[in-house]
Amino acid sequence: MMKSRWIMGALLALCLLLSSWDDNTALAEMQNIEAALNTSEVIESSSVPLTVLTAAMDTPSNEAVIPYEATRKAAQEKADLLTKAYGTNSVQYAIIDHGNIVVSGQSGKNDEQGQKPLTKDTMYGIGSTSKMFTTVAVMQLVDQGKIDLDTPVVQYISEFTMKDERYKQITPRMLLNHSSGLNGSSLTNAFLFEDNDTYAHDTLLKQLAGQTLKADPGAYSVYCNDGFTLAQILIERVSGMDFTSYIHRYITEPLGMANTKTPLDSPNTAKMAGLYYPTYTGQLPNETSNVIGAGGIYSTAEDMARFSQIFTGEAEEVLSGKSAAAMAQDEYKTPLWPDDEDSSFDYGYGLGWDNVNLYPFSEYGMKALTKGGDTLLYHSSLVVLPEQDMAAAVVTSGGSSTIDRLLANEILLQALKEKGTIAEFKPEKSYGAPVKADMPESVLQYSGIYGATSTSIKIDITEEGVMSITSEQSPDNPAQIFGYSADGTFRSADGNTMISFVTEENGRTYLWIRQYASLPGLGQMSISVYNAEKLQPQDLPAETKEAWIQRDGKKYYRLNEKYTSLVYLVLPPTQLNVSKQLPGYVLDKRITGPNTAVSELQIPGMSGRDLSGYMFFKQDGVEYLNFGGRILVNEDAVKPISVAKKSIVTIPSSGYAKWYKISDKDGGKTVKVSMSSNASFAVYNAKGTCIYFSVIGSKDQVALPAGGSIVFAGDAGTKFEIFAQ
Repeated sequence: MMKSRWIMGALLALCLLLSSWDDNTALAEMQNIEAALNTSEVIESSSVPLTVLTAAMDTPSNEAVIPYEATRKAAQEKADLLTKAYGTNSVQYAIIDHGNIVVSGQSGKNDEQGQKPLTKDTMYGIGSTSKMFTTVAVMQLVDQGKIDLDTPVVQYISEFTMKDERYKQITPRMLLNHSSGLNGSSLTNAFLFEDNDTYAHDTLLKQLAGQTLKADPGAYSVYCNDGFTLAQILIERVSGMDFTSYIHRYITEPLGMANTKTPLDSPNTAKMAGLYYPTYTGQLPNETSNVIGAGGIYSTAEDMARFSQIFTGEAEEVLSGKSAAAMAQDEYKTPLWPDDEDSSFDYGYGLGWDNVNLYPFSEYGMKALTKGGDTLLYHSSLVVLPEQDMAAAVVTSGGSSTIDRLLANEILLQALKEKGTIAEFKPEKSYGAPVKADMPESVLQYSGIYGATSTSIKIDITEEGVMSITSEQSPDNPAQIFGYSADGTFRSADGNTMISFVTEENGRTYLWIRQYASLPGLGQMSISVYNAEKLQPQDLPAETKEAWIQRDGKKYYRLNEKYTSLVYLVLPPTQLNVSKQLPGYVLDKRITGPNTAVSELQIPGMSGRDLSGYMFFKQDGVEYLNFGGRILVNEDAVKPISVAKKSIVTIPSSGYAKWYKISDKDGGKTVKVSMSSNASFAVYNAKGTCIYFSVIGSKDQVALPAGGSIVFAGDAGTKFEIFAQ
């Protein structure tokens, strides 16, 4: 088990969620990883034996045939490890070498009844790895002279507008390297159960029209989903085709990717990997991610391996070598960036790529490219070695893209060793334990509160050179302790974590964390990130302060998610907590008035992503919260449901969901709900955990838990008849 557990958890939560969609998704993945790190029990799973596949094309005569026996064995063992110890339901993977798929396999649990074994053709959502298809499509249009990477997007999409005039400077390059300055993720109704509603894509331009930028276009790169949905729209405008049709004609069909689909293809759900959620009993319907260019494609490990040929010179008929090479250039090196260090994650952007110099391959003098993806339930990772003409792809149900990437790294390294490309595996690295030294008094100035997306941490530094880090959002986690070292950094006792402070040219001070972390059986990852930015307390006018005191500790319930939304399953109510340690703030957001708070972070990478502000408004005496296009209602407006012999609930003209509390009086009662097909309801226990969602379950009767809640969702005017049993 690793030491410095809090800092590891914080890094995973803040920095390593390579393409998770919003703050709540990030929390879900952090919980998955933490559970994997802490688990002491072995999860039962079946495994399917690996197979070596004969290549679709002949092996070149000058290439020796390698059996890859050791690689297949290692892949089998490590895939089984994911399903037994790292919270993964099922995993599928493949290695391609010089255009030939040489190793392919799968492990884990598929359908609940065990009637549909996993195969190489079982499809998985690949999440943000879809961004690579979007990037390739843009670069194809660049090859054709139809798009110039450095011409403003407004010249291609005339209706693209924002409240901030700087939007006119945004270029296609900035969309693909995450430097557009867009706020982040407009994902209302993006994640639905077996519903390919295109609302999130169709309303993006309207959403952006009401927003300002968080930074000058091109100033620095910070992960941004909306940039790729906008890039999808760009492709559609320039090509005159819908995105799904475009990628099939120009990418998947030429590469023989028969098992790569989008929600608009209405893929056969029987071919999709089985989905499960830790707190819900039973198999779930298939998940659709309806921002396709940002994260909505389905594929298999083998098809992703075929896709990788674009970047190894095996498919120049799909994309020119010049454009493929341009995608792999360092796009992230702006003045606002940590000094170069080993990095496994989102701190080395190319065009589309998360990292264009991936550790540990950099230790072997090899260039490695990677892209990972996470939806709420699916995960994926693609690792490409362009100079070796090799790649590995891993897709999973459950788990995380972080763990998928480690598996891809490990099986690629094993294959390289078996080929003789590398002689031995490099030893794991460390920064070394602190070398005790007197700390300059000037370092004390770095004590204070630091913020990142939807979180804050407190740093205390003593005159003796001891630094402690705590989290206001995780008060039960013990403080992590670091000692001042002779080189001016703070280090963990085991030498795996090194921390320093950087004041950039913009006048802001950043917490720079570098860390080597190992997961048993899956190798070592390296992290170098600006993890958080120092914030300053502020005094509030009495009226403003009182308004926020009234909200402190209140829960807010989401109203404008479609009845098929996964949100009703996975996301508890949002609890608003005014910071006690940083006056004038709520999480990372600075309070600017009685009804507004804004996040002003400027952190590259992941820790400054998705900076939605809070805006409260009242209608008919009820307080609502607009949080990045998501509408929530104050818990004070959520009244107890009255369970009678027959009750009626009607969705209002706004289309907002109707929430009710379950009183002690009605706790334990059983109800039956009659409703139309365009509606759903969900029941939650007192902890906010979903115990029943009608989109998933088929029970006629549901017992109501005392202290819990129930929500009804549907089109405006939809009626629900509730019968007490």
